[in-house]
Amino acid sequence: MASDDKLTHLDADGQVSMVDVGAKPVSDRIAIASGSVVMKAETLAMIRDGNLKKGDLLGAARIAGIMGAKRTADLIPLCHPIALEKIAVDLELDGSNNAVNIVATVKTSGVTGVEMEALTAVSVAALTIYDMAKAVDRDMRLTNIRLLEKRGGARGDFRVTQPPGV
Repeated sequence: MASDDKLTHLDADGQVSMVDVGAKPVSDRIAIASGSVVMKAETLAMIRDGNLKKGDLLGAARIAGIMGAKRTADLIPLCHPIALEKIAVDLELDGSNNAVNIVATVKTSGVTGVEMEALTAVSVAALTIYDMAKAVDRDMRLTNIRLLEKRGGARGDFRVTQPPGV
């Protein structure tokens, strides 16, 4: 690690603490995260054809992801509550990998980033997909949940150098 890199949620005594963001400048911030739920081909076909007993899986997963992003500070102990300006959760059926791919984009103007909100959106959407399809496929895998990009803030921009895989 570089000399300025440190775990930000530890105080001078090494105790877990919430980061003080009060003196940070407001900036436009965006984070994009992704992940996939890999399943049997038959399960993906049922989702594509709308044949699940629980209803519209993709619609429910999209709403769940949005709700998850909004509740991140309630789920992750040291996250700050953030006024989110935009949350988009996009889901794509991937027949070549028998997966539902999820991409969440979260935006705000504030003093702290929205990476955790984007990651939470993807995670909650993936869990919802699992919940709605588990009656027909308990062997699904939630995989490759990761931050793809972040913009804004003192640490600058970040973008993954390798594309996510399933």
